[in-house]
Amino acid sequence: MLQTHPLFALGRVVATPGALDALQNANQQAREFLSRHSHGDWGDLTDEDWQENNFSVTRSLRLLSAYHLTSGETIWIITEADRSVTTLLFPSEY
Repeated sequence: MLQTHPLFALGRVVATPGALDALQNANQQAREFLSRHSHGDWGDLTDEDWQENNFSVTRSLRLLSAYHLTSGETIWIITEADRSVTTLLFPSEY
């Protein structure tokens, strides 16, 4: 069940140039995906990865979400375990 309030702090939000270009080309905003991520909508992950994130959110472990843009490209959002930084990037940039 998705939450009505953020489950965790995003910390400093950063993005790779490629992810920013992809969002612009898809005419989509990073805040849409950051909101989904912080509210527990992990996007296009397997059920096992959803369960892992649900476990990790309460134990201060790293969190990963994956979202498909309208352009068909996939971006990842990773929040570090200490919640200091959240990064938007392509899977190939990991």
